[in-house]
Formats: sequence, structure tokens, C-alpha cells
Amino acid sequence: MSSLELTLMYLCAAVACVVGCRLLHLPAMLGYLFAGLVIGPNALALAKDSAAVEHLAEFGVVFLMFVIGLEFNLPKLMRMRKLVFGLGSGQVVLTLLGTLVLNAGLAYAVMQFGKPWLVSWQTALALGCALAMSSTAIVVKLMVDRVELESPHGQQVMGVLLFQDLAVVPLLVLIPALADMGEHNLWQALSVAMFKAAVLVGLLLWGGQRVMRAWLMLVARRKSDELFMLNLLFMTLGLSWLTELAGLSLAMGAFLAGMLIAETDFKHKVENDIRPFHDVLLGLFFITIGMKLDWEVLFDSWYWVLLLTIVPVLFKAGLVFVLARMQGAAAGVSLRTAIYLAQAGEFGFVLLSLGYQNALIPSAWMSPILAAMVLSMIATPFLIMKADAIVNRLISNDWLLQSLELTNMAKRTLKTDHHVIVCGYGRSGHNLVDLLVLEGIPYVAMDSDPDKVQSGRSNGHHVELGDATRLSSLMSAGLVRASAVVVTYPDTLSALNVLAWVKEHAPHVPVVVRTHDDRDLERLRAAGAAEVVPEVIEGSLMLASQTLAHIGIPLKRVIRLVQGQRMTRYALMRDAIPPEENTHP
Repeated sequence: MSSLELTLMYLCAAVACVVGCRLLHLPAMLGYLFAGLVIGPNALALAKDSAAVEHLAEFGVVFLMFVIGLEFNLPKLMRMRKLVFGLGSGQVVLTLLGTLVLNAGLAYAVMQFGKPWLVSWQTALALGCALAMSSTAIVVKLMVDRVELESPHGQQVMGVLLFQDLAVVPLLVLIPALADMGEHNLWQALSVAMFKAAVLVGLLLWGGQRVMRAWLMLVARRKSDELFMLNLLFMTLGLSWLTELAGLSLAMGAFLAGMLIAETDFKHKVENDIRPFHDVLLGLFFITIGMKLDWEVLFDSWYWVLLLTIVPVLFKAGLVFVLARMQGAAAGVSLRTAIYLAQAGEFGFVLLSLGYQNALIPSAWMSPILAAMVLSMIATPFLIMKADAIVNRLISNDWLLQSLELTNMAKRTLKTDHHVIVCGYGRSGHNLVDLLVLEGIPYVAMDSDPDKVQSGRSNGHHVELGDATRLSSLMSAGLVRASAVVVTYPDTLSALNVLAWVKEHAPHVPVVVRTHDDRDLERLRAAGAAEVVPEVIEGSLMLASQTLAHIGIPLKRVIRLVQGQRMTRYALMRDAIPPEENTHP
């Protein structure tokens, strides 16, 4: 098969499988895995698991780590330090220790029957590294769709995922060190590897930021997108090569490159430019992972696959639940966090592949372990969709606690009538509340982030803890008695949920929705929005008004022009002003 035919076959399989996953509302990553499974040497045998393809796919991991480095933000890390270094570090460290203890226990039990135990503790530790990771791609996507990023369990999940992303770097150092060591020189091997990493990181961070900023500025002044992209690829792959030359991993160098660029003014431009390489090559990496699955092994060892799926999921979920409870979280929040983090993750494949390359994991184990990891990831969307039902069934007082919170909210809003329900207490919600207070208009603001609720209450505003996408929260805020509902954050899916509840239970209440632009304008209006306010359009109107005023256009004419543009856009303004007043001189 020629290179062109091979490329077309990869693209065809990837497109077909990803489209299927999108139709089933599953992550695209599962589509890539299934594509590799179908075309691989153990299924249709349309493609061979060649070394060249694996080397190309490895660049997907490189760019994945590069993006993680771009997103690495020290202030954000410090704000979430309790969750990141408490819950997150506990989950990773105890998972590694748990695999070692389990391996030692199994070895002791087997040897009691006079049989040797062939699994070394190095192999167990490498498997523990893969097991410790959860899927950032799947979980974050689902939380965004369900508007749960700012919820209590969403914050805990993000804290753990952030630490896992950071933990990948030392684990990428650990696995090759385990492969190079003898029985008695673990600390020597690790010390050498960590010393190399520390020296390289120190040198890069000490002078690398200034050099990177100056170099990118010099390249940007050439005003060539092609040159900027070539330079970006050169720096990313160059640092990856440098870390590999030092005996570390390609991915670690890419992470450092992302960190250095994140401190410059070109961060957002780089994110947009690197996205195509990241998505395509990472997809190729998951295809190569899927190609390693062996159907015969799966059918012959189905019981092992189920065992390797169920036991790690239950172990990780139980561990996260206990740690979250020790952090002071409620039982319901802890269980939701555990359900969201129980699956395998993208970096688990990376670490498993690294362990296989370093002869720590036998080739016969790869297919059952990979199949178990894929099954856990496939099950994740369904488990998350049923998370509320699972929590209500297993934790009897969670529903009572939620009911108590909603009852207390209903009591506080009982005497409020003809009020405005403000969904979201961010910057826009805060400004809206300030205007409502100035006009003496009653209101109830609602947000799912406890920190924002506490901040609003400290400002003297009436802010309740609640999720506007849930009917119970809207009814507790007095939906049927409200004069208007305002969705202050630009999330179309969330707004559609709010509109559906209002249309069904309080159709007389107008809903004003904020969006980023006008792409979803008709969709939101069809769902029942009284008005849709695109922030891009409003920003452009203010930009135009300021420009016209500064170039000498009379202020009254500027105001009339902007007013005319708004009247053509917003129906209420158009209907409220007589036609003769809509003329402009």
C-alpha cells in the first residue's frame, strides 16, 4: 500500500468513526481508538502498526504536552492549591502505593501455593502510573456541556485533573528510570534522572523566558505567519529533542516550551496556530493505540478485561471519595467527584505506551489493559449522565441536603414578587445587579460557584447558591412570580435549558439571553428568548461610537446612529419608538 493510499485510509476511518461518536454524543477520542481497532493488524488488517507511524503519532503527545504547558498558570495553581496539592496529590500518590501494596499482597498469596509471581514491582508501578490518570478530554467536555465547571464537585474534579497534568512530567522521568535500574540502584537512577530534569528546567526557566520573549518579538516583527509557525514548530520540537538528548522524554521538552511561551504576549496566538497540529497528530496517536488491540485476546480473555475494567474503576472511585470526604466535602459532592474521575485517561495511554517501549509491560498484557482502559472511558459519559441518580440512591441524605438548601432559598425569596432572576453572578451579573439596586427593582441572583455567592453576599447583594439549568433552583427563586429572567453568561446550551424550563412552567416571563456572537441568535429566539444580546455586536457598537466621537462627529448624532443600529436589531426598541423618531439627519 502506497503512502497516499495509507493516508487516505487513515483519514477515511478517522472521519467515519469520529462522525459516529459525534452522533452518539461521545468524545472524538473514542472514535480514533475505534478507527485504529478496525483498521489495525488484528482486525481488518488494512494498516500495519509500523514504527514510522508510531514515531509520527508520538508527535501528538508532544503537542498535547505543549498545550498543557501553555495552560499552566501559576496564579491559577495557587488559587486551587488546596484541591490540587491536597486532593490531587493524594489521589496520584495513593494510587501508586495501592498498586505496589496489591502486587506485594498477590505475590505473597501466590507464593504460599509454591508458585512464582512473575510481576515485578517495577511493572506494577508502571501500571499504577497509567491507572492514576483520568481523562481530561472526556470529563471537561462533559462538565462544560452540563455547566458544572463552577459547581463544588466540578472544582474538585478540575483540581485533581490539574495535578494529574502536572504529575505526568515526573512520571515521564520515572518510567525510563525504572527500566534502566537494577535491583539496588533505584534511588541512583531516579536521582540522575531528576537531576538532569532539574538542571534543564532551571536553565530554561532562568534565562529561557527572556530569550523566548525577545525571539518571538523579533520573529513577529517580520509579519509573516508562515515564519512564525515554522519558528513555533522549531522551538517545540527543538526543546523536545534537547530533553530526549538529556535522557528524558520528548513530551517533557514540549511541556517546557509551552510554559515558556505562556509567559509571553503571544500565548493566545500560539494556541490558535498550534491547534491543527495538536488535534490531527493526537488523533493519529489514539489510532495507533487502537491498532494494538487484539480481538482474539479480548474474546479469549474477556473475564480478565472485565476484571481489569471494574477493579481499577472501583478502586479509583473509592479512593477519590475517601480523600474528598477527608477534605471536608459533602458525601454527595465526594461521590460525584469520584464518578467523574474513575475512568482511565489520555495520559494513561501515553504512560502505558512508554512502559511498553521500556520493556516494563509484557506485550501479551497490552491488549487486555488497553481494552479495559477504553471500556472505562466509553462508560464514563453514561455514568456521568446517571451521576445524580447514583448519588441519590447511594447517599440517602444528599437529596435531603439539596432539598433543605432549595427550601431555605424559597423561604428567603418567598416575599419577593415581580423580581428579576439573574442567572450567573459574574462580571455581567454583578453590573446588572448594581443597576437593579439603583432603580430599586427587586431581584434574586443565582450562581453555582460558592466563592461567587460568598463574594456577592459580602457586597450586600442577594445571591443564592443554585444551578439555573435545574427547574428546582428556578422555582425556588420564584420563577412563577418573576417579571424577567436574565442569563448573564454566554453559554448557549445552558441558556436553552433555562428557556425550556421557563417556557414550560412560566411562559409569561420574558427571558433575556447573553451570547458571544449572533451565530445562535435564531436558535435561541426559536426556543423562546425575548431578546438575545450578542456581546460582540454590543462591543462593536461602543467601539464605533467612541471612534466617531473622537474624529469629530457630534455626540448627539453618534448617539442617534448607535440607537438606530440597536433599533434595527432589538425588537422591543423598534416597537417602542415611533417611526418618525427613527430617522437620522
